[in-house]
Amino acid sequence: MQWTKLETPYQPLFQLFTGHFKQGRGYKTWRSRGTSDWLLIYTLAGKGRFGYQKGDLLVKPGDATLLQPNTLHDYGVEASLESWEFLWVHFQPRMHWLSYLKLPELAPGLLHLSVNPAEQKRLAKRFADVHLLASSGLERREDFAMNALEEVLLWLDSLTTPAKRQLDPRILKTQIYMRENLSQRISLEDLAEVAQLSSSRLSHLFKEELSMSPMEFLDKERLERASRLLELSAMKIQDIANEVGFDNPFYFSRRFKTYKGKSPRAFRAQQLSRTQASPNSAE
Repeated sequence: MQWTKLETPYQPLFQLFTGHFKQGRGYKTWRSRGTSDWLLIYTLAGKGRFGYQKGDLLVKPGDATLLQPNTLHDYGVEASLESWEFLWVHFQPRMHWLSYLKLPELAPGLLHLSVNPAEQKRLAKRFADVHLLASSGLERREDFAMNALEEVLLWLDSLTTPAKRQLDPRILKTQIYMRENLSQRISLEDLAEVAQLSSSRLSHLFKEELSMSPMEFLDKERLERASRLLELSAMKIQDIANEVGFDNPFYFSRRFKTYKGKSPRAFRAQQLSRTQASPNSAE
């Protein structure tokens, strides 16, 4: 069936955004370039459709579908189907989640897993908790929801492979090197030398293992380290920038705001305000 492909609105998010939809005929979403975050959809009832390069994926109750960043969003309820009920969450993964996000890949960026009946109830319950917590009145509702989502992803990972998945030793070696040298200038060529691989081979293997490039990983590590220093130390912002490898404090502030949604100064003020508001903080 042909229909006019109007782009579905989307706004970038900081941690996660959730929903529980019960949709009938005519429901569809189209984002030609996907989104900058990950999208996980778990089907509770009815059937849904995901379009991709080679055709359509029809999902049924117990199916988990994961769309990587910048992957086509073409999903909905076909005219021949009556309804589709599903839980969904757009999210920015925490760094250590990346090894969990490896469901079987149907097409580039489109991952899918049919959960066995014995595990469906537990998974659906915990996924529902993600939405309930994110929609609650709790002050730290997003953090509670992120913890529940982590459990969902852990269960999906455990159902994907029975054995613990290990990172390639060469990738692990480059990770350790980056974490131990955040303040230094690091190029892709430096990392390739550490891994004893060509730059192109390292980039390909890193992307395959962690779904991001080596330099994207380095950027995230630096900004996460900066977040902790802003939250837990009294260091000047310029000194923090130098500590995590940014020579230009203005560029650091711009990159940090893109990553965290707030400038370093505003982020520190927010963390201080939360600490002072906590009933466990010192009087």
